[in-house]
Amino acid sequence: MKRILVTGAAGFIGCNFVRHLLQKEPPVTVVSFDALTYAGSEQNLTSLNNTSRHEFIRGDICDGALVQRVLQEYQIETLIHFAAESHVDRSILGPGQFVQTNIVGTFNLLEACRAVGRQQPAVRFHHISTDEVFGSLQAQDPAFTENTPYAPSSPYSASKAASDHLVRAYAHTYGLPATLTNCSNNYGPYQFPEKLIPLIILNAMAGKPLPVYGDGLQVRDWLYVEDHCEAIWQVLQNGKLGETYNVGGENQPTNLEIVKSICTLLDELHPQSPITPHEKLITYVTDRPGHDRRYAMDITKIRRELGWRPQYTLATGLRKTVQWYLAHRDWVAAISSQGNYQQWVAQNYAQRSAPTEEKL
Repeated sequence: MKRILVTGAAGFIGCNFVRHLLQKEPPVTVVSFDALTYAGSEQNLTSLNNTSRHEFIRGDICDGALVQRVLQEYQIETLIHFAAESHVDRSILGPGQFVQTNIVGTFNLLEACRAVGRQQPAVRFHHISTDEVFGSLQAQDPAFTENTPYAPSSPYSASKAASDHLVRAYAHTYGLPATLTNCSNNYGPYQFPEKLIPLIILNAMAGKPLPVYGDGLQVRDWLYVEDHCEAIWQVLQNGKLGETYNVGGENQPTNLEIVKSICTLLDELHPQSPITPHEKLITYVTDRPGHDRRYAMDITKIRRELGWRPQYTLATGLRKTVQWYLAHRDWVAAISSQGNYQQWVAQNYAQRSAPTEEKL
């Protein structure tokens, strides 16, 4: 595994994974591939420009000819597929782009790998997916395992489920050497602020309302991004071809607990803020349609077979995340000033009224 192509490399998890790869031994060469849509920024990779082992290519995974040319020219041995539309709220407002990127884009990558595999050694394909393909859990339900039936409930999760099935079909039908990981909610540096944790951090820093959907008791399994990157690395090194591995953070707080924890950290780490305690900014808003109530990941398989488990607790990961955003005000300003982001915030939140007491 000497030459690696990373799709979606300028996005949140992708750029963290590229950094993770470049720290590994023996050294690898990484080709970062990204269309630079709203959530991907070349700025996320600028600190890597001083290494000869990294190259950035701007391109769309739906451009099959370009992908095939990159695979051939760089003699790519391993492809890590992060590129995806990934925000549930955006999928509700505009599902078409999710079908195009997550399904058609994945298909084009698979076809490109199949085509170059006729002329050079087969490209190892690792597909990044989500726990949301499994649907929602009730409070008493056991955590998702790799054998949990798929039951996606949003256009986003349905498109990711379809892409998972395509990867497995190509592995089974064409012998494509593939592995998959289904991860829980990631958080950490460089996350685009449409997602809960960076949105709350940035809004609190600016003294803006902290929107909490519904009663705030939705449960997620939060995974610090560095732990996720190491899990993928372990699968690449030692995972069995054709297998799927669940990756989670081994915690199940409610969204409201997450928001309050961030407020407490900001009270401590940003005491000069004119808005303290930050909890007084919490605002309950109308829930999203079809909001899944609970996710939880059983990571027994990856722990048993590959020896991986998360190294960050939720407390240590959240503290490191808040510290990063406080220390990178220029990045925050650049991202939050983007027209696309401001337009989405206005579209998604402007029409959300406070829920009635009966709804809470």
